[in-house]
Amino acid sequence: MKLLHTADWHIGKELGGFSLLEEQKAAFKKILQLALDEQVDGIIVAGDLYDRAIAPTSAVTALEAMLREMNLTHHLPIYAVSGNHDGATRLGAGHEWREQTNLYINTTLAEAFTPVETEEAQIFMLPFLEPTAARVYYQVAEDEIADYQSIEQVMARIVPEMVANFNPDKRHILVTHYYVTGSDNEDYEFTSETNSRVGGLKGITAGQFADFDYVALGHLHLREASPTKTVRYSGSPVKFNTKEAQTEKGVYIVDVTEAGVTTSWHPIAPTKDLIVLQETFETLTDPAFYQQYERAHANFFSIRIQGAAQSSNARADLTEIYGDVVELQYDMPKIALDQQVVPEPVDDDISNEDLISQFYEEVMGESLTPMQETLVSDTLVAISQAEEG
Repeated sequence: MKLLHTADWHIGKELGGFSLLEEQKAAFKKILQLALDEQVDGIIVAGDLYDRAIAPTSAVTALEAMLREMNLTHHLPIYAVSGNHDGATRLGAGHEWREQTNLYINTTLAEAFTPVETEEAQIFMLPFLEPTAARVYYQVAEDEIADYQSIEQVMARIVPEMVANFNPDKRHILVTHYYVTGSDNEDYEFTSETNSRVGGLKGITAGQFADFDYVALGHLHLREASPTKTVRYSGSPVKFNTKEAQTEKGVYIVDVTEAGVTTSWHPIAPTKDLIVLQETFETLTDPAFYQQYERAHANFFSIRIQGAAQSSNARADLTEIYGDVVELQYDMPKIALDQQVVPEPVDDDISNEDLISQFYEEVMGESLTPMQETLVSDTLVAISQAEEG
């Protein structure tokens, strides 16, 4: 049995005010062609299909077209879960009839314990969820809440219940969407959505998934963040910020046999690349320098000016030369004191919990207490559920 493992499509995402939808569509076409060339038996999408819980119409239309082409046109089974960016309720709508065509999108904890059965494997699909949702599902009594505070505590109950449903004659695959740590990546410098907290939650150790033959992860956008050889992140198929600009994007082909599970990496070349430039304004505006790059909307550019810019409107000047400038920053230490200071933008990958925690600490001069952190987390979950309607 052969599967294609991808994740973190984030359909509808923007980069510096520019829509990435066309690049996402192009990446999808390459993923689909690879799936057909490799004659895979199914496609795994490990969460964050959308970039927002309430996705714009253009994103919904695009994703539905992708699912339809994979599943209805080419009859490829799809094994997907909702991620922390997805609106789980919306994404899970219509699952009863979709599963009749082997299109599986699990969005609730209850669905995680019943695997999809193939001749060779059992495929379990565990969506992203907060500890609050698990406490509701398990109807945890108030005096037991302390045992269900962290996602690692919650997973200690969930995983054994999945394992209890294992067929010993088959391989066992898990599709999920979390921040997972392990021995192979402890020295790795995480980027993108690789904060030490996921939606305000500490990470899960890879050892908790030791009973599975392969764990197809989503959430971290770089494959280098994979904890072990059998617990892997495919990363996102598109570069979503400048931290990812120098990385190679792609997907894994997962081969499931009686002998075990093996993977092979398949790069996906960007149709419109993200190029990072760090030079003086004089160099950036020198034809001998900029003519080496494809411009005129052929690529995105993130530019950091070293030193002061001898221009009253540096962005306009650089946009005229390079085209799609998604980000413009200044090398702060090199700017003279009499020059205008341009602050760096807030990292849009920071979790809401961390943002609230940082604000509270700046205002109050102290950190949130564990009880306050729980209150913040529970409130944000309630708000998210209310938004999903």
